[in-house]
Amino acid sequence: MTDTVQDPRAGSQKRELLGHPIGLSICFLTEMWERFSYYGMRTILVLYLVKYHLFSSEKASMIYGAYAGLVYMMPIIGGYMADRFLGSRKAVTYGALLLVAGHGLMAFHGPQAYLDGDVVVRNEMYLNIFFLALALIITGVGFLKANISTIVGALYGPNDPRRDGGFSIFYMGINLGSVFSTGLVGYVGETYGWNYGFGLAGIGMLFGLLVFLGGQKLLEGRADAPNPEVLKEKSPIGINKEYTIYLGGIALVGFSWILMQYQEFVGGVLYFVGPGMIALIVGYGFLKCTPVNRDRLFVASFLIAVQSVFWALFEQQAASLTLLADEQFDLNFLGITWLASQVQLLNPAIIVLFAPVMAWLWVALSNKGWEPSTPAKFGIAMLLIGLGYIVFSWGMGLDDSTSKSFLWLVFIYLSLTIAELCLSPVGLSMVTKLSVPQIVGMVMGTWFLWTAMGNYVAGVISSWTGSGGHGGEGGNLDIVATMEVYTNIGLLSVGVGLVIMVLTPLLRKGMHGVH
Repeated sequence: MTDTVQDPRAGSQKRELLGHPIGLSICFLTEMWERFSYYGMRTILVLYLVKYHLFSSEKASMIYGAYAGLVYMMPIIGGYMADRFLGSRKAVTYGALLLVAGHGLMAFHGPQAYLDGDVVVRNEMYLNIFFLALALIITGVGFLKANISTIVGALYGPNDPRRDGGFSIFYMGINLGSVFSTGLVGYVGETYGWNYGFGLAGIGMLFGLLVFLGGQKLLEGRADAPNPEVLKEKSPIGINKEYTIYLGGIALVGFSWILMQYQEFVGGVLYFVGPGMIALIVGYGFLKCTPVNRDRLFVASFLIAVQSVFWALFEQQAASLTLLADEQFDLNFLGITWLASQVQLLNPAIIVLFAPVMAWLWVALSNKGWEPSTPAKFGIAMLLIGLGYIVFSWGMGLDDSTSKSFLWLVFIYLSLTIAELCLSPVGLSMVTKLSVPQIVGMVMGTWFLWTAMGNYVAGVISSWTGSGGHGGEGGNLDIVATMEVYTNIGLLSVGVGLVIMVLTPLLRKGMHGVH
């Protein structure tokens, strides 16, 4: 009698394209266009707030931090609704519709703020429209982001060795959209007008919606509602549960609109909800799971929590690093005069170049038995980004001029991008591997919730680099404070990375054979 050898690809989608499930192509293109819109708008957001609405760098950073925090907080709700009721397909479609509306509304921004003596005069009606547009985007991302990643995970069997590579390819799609948008939206926004840049981002989101709707058959039902009949049942308000969820989404838009005007309150919500969701996952592990699945959920919870430190450093690129590029660096490089917003193009460009290499590297190392475990990859990411900021701060101190070498920007973006490739796609894959199917959407939402906390803290950190006073042209950053802040956050990240590396053997044991 011989032992039965189970196919590691069992449960994976059978139809393939270039060695991966064919449904990955639809997820790749949908997320590419969604990230085109998101990163395109984000590229110019802080510069727009400082230069058009004349907010101080501190206030602009806090608005950005609250927005980015809420963008990554909402997937906890969208993930839950998809798990319990809608399914990932309908949740992604609804989110995309909200995103198209939000990005389109960003194109209407009213008259520019101006100084009346020392008082900044802004049009409050158009500011409220601006916050409403952000609220639509926040809620739309909430329904789309966690669930499109969950669909990717559903295309692969639980032991399919291609899973990490598939998420790296998916992540390359994210950054391919970011490459196009950072270059185009940044250029259009800074050259022809901020509203034209925001409008271009909205067109990208419309393309993403059309791609997803047109590619439904290629998903082969893997993203459908868990129990379609439940959606037809009446809710307490007299309409079916599906439409009740959609109305609840509109209520979330209103809630987000209010929160965007009280940025500090967003931090309070995140600091309360984040640990609360970890407690729920741990409680579920104790009450509902086998010992093996419980241990895996505990490891996932730990890695979900520590990744927020990474994002607090990483998201400086859309805040303090953009303002720093605008004020302190010579933007002539390789015969091109770069705009400050276009410097962010370095991040997705490096990812597009290196993501296939990293996807190949993980598989090659796995075949030889040398691949670092998921916790070790997290530790490596923390060390890389932390050391990057420490060296970058030292490099800024070598030159006290306002035309520092562009190569230092290349260095910091290379550091944070290679670190990102070690953590972000691997983290998304980790959630789908270590979670149990019943709560995978909620756990994915919790991943994004702690990403939200990191994004909010990124805004707080960026605000520490400001010089005070109103916005406008130049003089928004305190360069000495910036160097000190970067050194301190770099040291913190290195410390966290070392702790993870020490704990890696224990964490690997808790993963019970999942790599």
